[in-house]
Amino acid sequence: MIIVLKPEATESQIKHIVSKVKSLGLKPMISRGVERTIIGVIGEEDVLRVQPMEVFPGVEKVMPILAPYKLVSREFKPTDTVVTVDGVRIGGKRLVVMAGPCAVENYETLLSVARSTKKAGAAILRGGAFKPRTSPYSFQGLGEEGLKFLAEVKKRTGQPVITELMDLRDLELMERHADIIQIGARNMQNFDLLKEVGRSKKPVLLKRGMAATIKEWLLSAEYILQNGNFNVILCERGIRTFETETRFTLDMNAVPLIKSLSHLPIVVDPSHGTGRWGLVPSLAKAAVAAGADGLIIEVHPKPEEALSDGPQSMLPEKFARLMVDLKRVAKAVGREL
Repeated sequence: MIIVLKPEATESQIKHIVSKVKSLGLKPMISRGVERTIIGVIGEEDVLRVQPMEVFPGVEKVMPILAPYKLVSREFKPTDTVVTVDGVRIGGKRLVVMAGPCAVENYETLLSVARSTKKAGAAILRGGAFKPRTSPYSFQGLGEEGLKFLAEVKKRTGQPVITELMDLRDLELMERHADIIQIGARNMQNFDLLKEVGRSKKPVLLKRGMAATIKEWLLSAEYILQNGNFNVILCERGIRTFETETRFTLDMNAVPLIKSLSHLPIVVDPSHGTGRWGLVPSLAKAAVAAGADGLIIEVHPKPEEALSDGPQSMLPEKFARLMVDLKRVAKAVGREL
């Protein structure tokens, strides 16, 4: 349920309402918009029928949220959420591109990729320090050393960094070195992990599970918001279908659908969505045209030698050419890059 306040509602009136909601054993979540402040109420809504909130000073109306995901829904927050990371705004008019190697392999390669992608226009550096791999014999990442490389490269280039968290025990370490915590597809429904990053102050990028429905994906995001962290970015990265010519099937339907259902920003990962670098440019441009707020793309100077996901990694020079094309597409749909 949401309590919509009048434009002239005072801070004392808001505190009074919040205090009453808490006294009823419910959890209030305040969302301050440009024109309105909204208080989302989480818990057993039948309690509010005993104490109607419409009579409180400052309240304009009380509305039920019909969607199963309450805080994530547009019913709760009609305006788009913008997540700000070191001055980079994700969810606004300007598109944000996150680029870098799939895995952090060594400092020199990471720095080289960071410099080339930043020059091309990428605002955020991606790179995996911990790698969830299908085979236990595949490269699993450098761990803490990889995180330190990311932090050091950030000092050199100024790019915020995003990297994946796999284990609750690494959260404190991740908070020290990363700017955005990525929850990967395999952990989309790791609810204990979602609750903990919900208590963190770090922005979270939540990837869609490879067999997850839109509803399941949004409910996973709800776990993060319900625990207090509203700085969540959704990422469509392809789902598993009967098709075998591509690694996954990139669900472009998800972009406009998410925009209609949720206020959270959404980015698209055409690298994992296809598994083939040659298809990345077409799908990246399609994502921008569909309304995505950004892209996350894998780039490597020597894909044939990459320790992870070489076939889907773009060469730096090809990435630079793609960025030029993306600017044209962005302009055509009223966005900037």
